Amino acid sequence: MCLAIPGRVESLEQQDGMLMGRVDFNGINKMVCLAYVPEVQIGQQVMVHAGFAIQIVDEEEVRQFHQLWQQVLDHTSDRRQER
Repeated sequence: MCLAIPGRVESLEQQDGMLMGRVDFNGINKMVCLAYVPEVQIGQQVMVHAGFAIQIVDEEEVRQFHQLWQQVLDHTSDRRQER
């Protein structure tokens, strides 16, 4: 299963001709390739998969992602407790 995670772009820079940026994932900061979203701006949210930002998303999409992800975690936790 593949999963993309939302994060907020904190900085932009060029590395060897490639657009890169520091992205904050709820307190965890990682360098991410932004080549697929060249129009991205600092402060915007992006979906990141395997170190590549693949889409710019709005705050509502991020909120929905976190809500759904929490439901998955809650369901998984409930199933483990049943065993």
